[in-house]
Amino acid sequence: MDRRLAIKNLAAGALLVSAWALLTACQPDRPNFHGIDITGVDYARDLRVRDFNGQPRTLADFRGKVVVIFFGYTQCPDVCPTTMGEMLRVKQLLGADGDKLQVLFLSLDPERDTPEVLKAYMGSFDPGFLGLYAGSADELAALAKDFKVFYKKVEGSTPGSYTMDHTASSYIYDPQGRLRLVSRYGTRPEDVAADVRQLLGGA
Repeated sequence: MDRRLAIKNLAAGALLVSAWALLTACQPDRPNFHGIDITGVDYARDLRVRDFNGQPRTLADFRGKVVVIFFGYTQCPDVCPTTMGEMLRVKQLLGADGDKLQVLFLSLDPERDTPEVLKAYMGSFDPGFLGLYAGSADELAALAKDFKVFYKKVEGSTPGSYTMDHTASSYIYDPQGRLRLVSRYGTRPEDVAADVRQLLGGA
């Protein structure tokens, strides 16, 4: 179910950026990225959340690094752990520049993703990855709207059980804190690493 909806969401995300891609495709001086180049869009310019240590966070905290933001939940059966595993591989591929990559996992499941759960989950991938959460359901909804992220609670087959359908793409910011790319679910870590290198190089 999670994977099926993720694929559907990818198609919807592609429609959101297709017009922008058409406008930029004929500009030869633009960098050749593997991800979808959305440089200059007027959404997802910042976030105001807390990390799993309770510290307030905004994009300005990570200035000088390439930032990857992914919206998900810790009990996600496939898309989320796969994406975090791929982000770990991206960091490894960057070698000495790995510390210039900041991965942020923003929870869409405040009922279960407590700060303690988020910290343990991110630690299972890389201790430098940060788990984030919004202060309230309304704040989460506003944040998701600003990032054009879809999420929906889906009741399970047993009382109290549920999953979260959600957008599966990642947002990539350059070291100046500008949103530059959307990386689709399933993009090869080698391709994401190549895009990160370009952004670190000033592309």
